[in-house]
Amino acid sequence: MKKRIGVSALALAALLYAGAPAAVIAKGDPKATADASSVSAKPQKIPPELLALEKGLHKQTGDVRIPEAKAVMHLGDRYYFLPANEAKDVLIRVWGNPPEAVSNVLGMVLEKNASIFDNVWGAVITYQDTGHVPDTDAAEQDYNAVLTEMQSGDAADNERRKAAGYPAMNLIGWAQPPSYDKASHSLIWARELSVVGDPVNSLNYDVRLLGRTGVLSLNMIASMKAIDDVRAAAATFGKSVTFEPGGAYSDFNSSTDHTADYGLAGLVAGGVALGVAKKLGFLAIILKFGKVILIGIAAAGAAVVGFFRKMFGRREQDL
Repeated sequence: MKKRIGVSALALAALLYAGAPAAVIAKGDPKATADASSVSAKPQKIPPELLALEKGLHKQTGDVRIPEAKAVMHLGDRYYFLPANEAKDVLIRVWGNPPEAVSNVLGMVLEKNASIFDNVWGAVITYQDTGHVPDTDAAEQDYNAVLTEMQSGDAADNERRKAAGYPAMNLIGWAQPPSYDKASHSLIWARELSVVGDPVNSLNYDVRLLGRTGVLSLNMIASMKAIDDVRAAAATFGKSVTFEPGGAYSDFNSSTDHTADYGLAGLVAGGVALGVAKKLGFLAIILKFGKVILIGIAAAGAAVVGFFRKMFGRREQDL
């Protein structure tokens, strides 16, 4: 049974960067308490204007077209889709994300019986015009090396957080190692993240669907406690999308189409070469390149939210 929460009952850190792939954005109000232990399961009063927002949503099931990606999501009746304008309203007004962070959102998917106030995940859809990502060396990718290089930037990242007065964050490891399905051209992986003071680690689940000249993405954020549910949904999403004629991976034309400057390992690293990943670190990649959509930490508190807001506003040269 899903927990219904008030808008201020759960404080989660969320960062959504322009040009980023799809993601699940952790729900929460940036004004909520910083004490994770204060999160209560007791239902709290939801403002009338937000109840009206929920009531006015145009939920779509079945086949949903994503024209920007020349793709169709086959959701059946297990999930529902919210169009871009309504998804942005939910992300800004209910889940506490800054307006400038949701400019590239194309829509949002939630479980059939979930409301926008339930303590569950939701999949935010975006599309990256990355160029054609080659998969010819898929079997040779060393994803443990990718993980090590991203982790090597944790110390520098945490120095910045410490100086700003916020808790350390660390990339613990793979919650699920990257795996590529050559038949569906889908790449799925999951990261486990920790924040000092947060008793439960965060789960960052990525689903990337490769098209002719870009990547349709769903990045699913939840608590590690929800890994089984999120894994099942991620597997479904990995097989639920078809690209339209002319937009499929197999339609790539090397004489006319642009090719990405990285392969599958670079996509996992945040859309950069591995050497860049090692130099910058995980959070810096998120902020500087905008290739990973967000970090979400369940019940981490308003201080973490404030940190990401602050980091989000920094200029690229400050990273």
